[in-house]
Amino acid sequence: MNDVLLTFILIVIKLGLVLGTVLSLAAYMVLAERKILGRMQMRHGPNRVGPFGLLQPLADLIKLLCKEDLIPERADRWVFMLAPAISTITALLAFAVIPFAAPLHLFGRTIPMVICDLNVGLLYLLALSSLAVYGVALGGWASQSKYSLLGGLRAMAQMISYELAMGLAIVPVVMSSQSFSLTAIIAAQQTLPNAIRHPLAFLIFVIAIMAESKRTPFDMPEAENELVAGFHTEYSGMRFGMFFVGEYLNLIVLGAMLTVLFLGGWHGPLLPSVCWFLIKVLGVAFFFIWVRGTMPRLRYDQLMAFGWKILVPLGLLNILVTAAWLLWRG
Repeated sequence: MNDVLLTFILIVIKLGLVLGTVLSLAAYMVLAERKILGRMQMRHGPNRVGPFGLLQPLADLIKLLCKEDLIPERADRWVFMLAPAISTITALLAFAVIPFAAPLHLFGRTIPMVICDLNVGLLYLLALSSLAVYGVALGGWASQSKYSLLGGLRAMAQMISYELAMGLAIVPVVMSSQSFSLTAIIAAQQTLPNAIRHPLAFLIFVIAIMAESKRTPFDMPEAENELVAGFHTEYSGMRFGMFFVGEYLNLIVLGAMLTVLFLGGWHGPLLPSVCWFLIKVLGVAFFFIWVRGTMPRLRYDQLMAFGWKILVPLGLLNILVTAAWLLWRG
């Protein structure tokens, strides 16, 4: 009974640490993006609220909480209210299976630095990324607005298309590590990260997760010059804030997936393992911000053609080459 109680306490502690860290990262990633983009455009970014603008996320939260929460008269009320929660909750649930540090040895016990070490953790992540589509699609449909509906349809088609490319990019990693466990995939990269072993799969995965996160140059569901604001046009107050937070939580999830699958997870010299994991995730987030400030938006036909005509065939070819290579190695 004592072992069961201790295991429960450890899970609660890890859950609190992960949720606190992730929500803080999501809040300050908004500030970091505004600061980095400001510097790229030769301006300062937020610097009035608190020292160096560090209280800007708190000011944004207060502003969203104080804004009137409007629901369009013709909207499907319950679906309209549920959609932002789906986007946020699916992103938070993904962190349950992501190992963020090497196992800790305390008092003769080995404590895995993951909330729930599933042997099919990769499939769990892929399932949640598929469910995240519903939040965007339902939000656009329930608003009863043509701009929101078009944004929701675009998001649904885009995310389904690039999820296929993302899944194909993951297959060579699973083949070489022979496991769906994220812990086992990290352990297989102790000497060499998968980004070097499978460079084409790494490139496909990076492009696919950028499209999954609906960020420039793949931000077609929110294209302001065509759709006002896309699927969340009719949202205000904290419901819009939940979509906003869900986007940055999803960015952290995808950065963690890239770190686990291709960048060696927590492996690294000198620094503690958790520091290496955070450095890699934040490095991926910085890359996404850099791309947003650099690349122009694609046309929608270019977006879909690139996914189906280039990434998917390349992903299939990469699987065949990897299978032949593994077979040749015996």
